[in-house]
Amino acid sequence: MIAGAPAPESAARVPDGLAARMRWAVADTATLTTRNLIGYVRVPEALFFSSVQPIMFVLLFRYVFGGAIHPPHGSYVNFLIPGIFVQTVAFGSVATSIGLAEDLHKGIVERFRALPMARSAVLAGRTIADLVRNLFVAALITGIGYAVGFRVQTSAAAFLAGIAIIVVFAYALSWGFAFVGLSAPNSETAQVMAFPLLFPLTFASAAFVPVQTMPSWLQGFATHQPVSVVVNTARALMLGGPTSTLVWQSLAWTAGIVVVLAPLAVRRYRRTA
Repeated sequence: MIAGAPAPESAARVPDGLAARMRWAVADTATLTTRNLIGYVRVPEALFFSSVQPIMFVLLFRYVFGGAIHPPHGSYVNFLIPGIFVQTVAFGSVATSIGLAEDLHKGIVERFRALPMARSAVLAGRTIADLVRNLFVAALITGIGYAVGFRVQTSAAAFLAGIAIIVVFAYALSWGFAFVGLSAPNSETAQVMAFPLLFPLTFASAAFVPVQTMPSWLQGFATHQPVSVVVNTARALMLGGPTSTLVWQSLAWTAGIVVVLAPLAVRRYRRTA
């Protein structure tokens, strides 16, 4: 570089010091989170149909299957809604893989890489945006649940704690689907790759039917897999029952998923971008 010439923008953009770099990363993450949320708003059809899906599941299980399913305690609608919460946000986490695959396919990730911005902001911005969308979906399901007869049996604080555990669990899943999205050649393939992973976890779980009604060879898996643990935790917080052990199990599963899958997603992003 010629002496006295101004430094390139990328060099001027990189801050010195750990605190400055952290502020830099947070600011970039906030910018990309906002960008992804605006993307949801600008495609109202996608937002509409992603909202219709949980409504259809609630109505289907409540009025079509509900008469044939008898949980051991309480009404089926109260048994069902915590499972719908977990199933819906888990399915919503697939949006992370689809969004990243689309950005990668269109070359947007390459453009981000060329900009003077924190590398972590691309993945963090996408997963946080999906977390915000899951909060909206949780509010929607709460309203629909109350309309079809669901009632919280504990307290507002316990109910919100259950929602928090569900949303944080979905955020952990988003990191796994970020890896899927970065591994897929396009968004359609990312969706095809994601759902075979989710279906066994959501339907072979305690979300919709008591585990005791399943074949004995399936009960062990259905009882201890992460979706069932989070569903049972949400039920205990919303409907009553022992919570301490279940809460710690849910948090352990969530932390374990992040510890394992987030580094895989970051490593894949570095190799792909």
